[in-house]
Amino acid sequence: MEFDKDLRSRQETRELIECAHCAYEELKHFDQSRIDRIVEAIAQAGVKNAAMLGTLACEETGFGNAEDKAEKNRFASERVYEAIRDMKTVGILRKNGKVWDIGVSVGVIAGIVPSTNPTSTVIYKALIALKAGSPIVFSPHPGAVKCTLKTAQLLSEAACSAGCPKGAIGCISTPTMDAVNELMHHRHTRLILATGGGNMVRAAYSSGKPAIGVGAGNGPAYIHKSANIEQAVRDIIRSKTFDNGTICASEQSVILEDCCADKVREEFKRQKAYFLNSEEAGRLSGLLLRADGSMNPKVVGKTAYEVARLAGVAVPQDTSVLIAHETEAGPTRPYSREKLCPVLALFVERNEDTILKRAIEVLLGEGAGHTFSIHATDESVIERFALQIPVSRFLVNTPSSLGGVGYSTELFPALTLGCGAVGGSSSSNNIGPLDLVNIRRVAWGTDTKQNRFDASLIDALAEEILKKLR
Repeated sequence: MEFDKDLRSRQETRELIECAHCAYEELKHFDQSRIDRIVEAIAQAGVKNAAMLGTLACEETGFGNAEDKAEKNRFASERVYEAIRDMKTVGILRKNGKVWDIGVSVGVIAGIVPSTNPTSTVIYKALIALKAGSPIVFSPHPGAVKCTLKTAQLLSEAACSAGCPKGAIGCISTPTMDAVNELMHHRHTRLILATGGGNMVRAAYSSGKPAIGVGAGNGPAYIHKSANIEQAVRDIIRSKTFDNGTICASEQSVILEDCCADKVREEFKRQKAYFLNSEEAGRLSGLLLRADGSMNPKVVGKTAYEVARLAGVAVPQDTSVLIAHETEAGPTRPYSREKLCPVLALFVERNEDTILKRAIEVLLGEGAGHTFSIHATDESVIERFALQIPVSRFLVNTPSSLGGVGYSTELFPALTLGCGAVGGSSSSNNIGPLDLVNIRRVAWGTDTKQNRFDASLIDALAEEILKKLR
């Protein structure tokens, strides 16, 4: 019975959190060197199993492709580890005059895992949580249980072999809404690290626990007339086809000025993009979203050819991306929304002013605070847009999906990308270990003339008060 399943899942979750809390009681006494040995072992396990886990994720979810998922696993293991290896996170972090900063682990972290990146997210979150000295319990997406659970088990074994307390990396094997609620509301859960759909992120923020969640990505890409158009198109296609568009930082629309639109269209066609006519665009439009306005999982992580076939549109099998002309943005315009597959909207505008207005309109419709990309060599245009576009990641001349996560830029390598207040997120960072650490500050009183009292003056004041009392 479903009721029994819910009860079992809640009990399992309680036990996992209790074990994680016991691990925390040990971990909070570990010094930096002991923490670092554990983190290194987790990273090595991630690299060793990257290909196998990529294949497992692809087979179970049907999203993306095994090769790119393996690359994301390696990124989550190697690049994240390189970025955090020498980072101080526990004990005395710095001494700045008469103020010391001490890193304090927060306790048990709840890690919500999406189906689009189920294995790489576990590797990444396990690394930053343990680097912060905190255990983590994962809640997998129901469509990615096996690969998420397998990843967590492999990382847990590696961590324990390096001296990590048992239970520091846990994973729910029977994910239900009851289990997720138990995980987010349990008394020992101290922080929620949520990556997933909007409803899940909102639930994390309304749980009464501190939470770091990320909103939808819906990044526009502006190809300015000063850009190297061939390279810009290549970057966008590379980004939008990487793991079939399942990275939330990938481009969702392209915005052009009318003066260079023909040249950009021809370059997209040369690089095997397919422009949908109005009738084809109408067919595909009805497939992208479900009746409630949410993304249709049937198209997520599929190739351009597969998406077109589902919509009854005939395209060459080697089509890189599907492009539909769009003139409006908003909740009822599917092409202006987030599409986790190789489908792009194309906006052609009169001038730079209308382009800026359109980009902001798209982002405020969905994706505010997340990511925007521009391809340009005119720094004055880059500066103008950077000062006004409401995002946390403003990327210049790089594939957006790879640049946003820190693969092709010098941003912190991360698979949880904060959207800031404008996007309903508590952070605008690429989330790392220091986002998961509390800072205890030790502060000495300062000896200045303004607050130094003369002892003889105090004695005289005391004598006057005594005289009046007599």
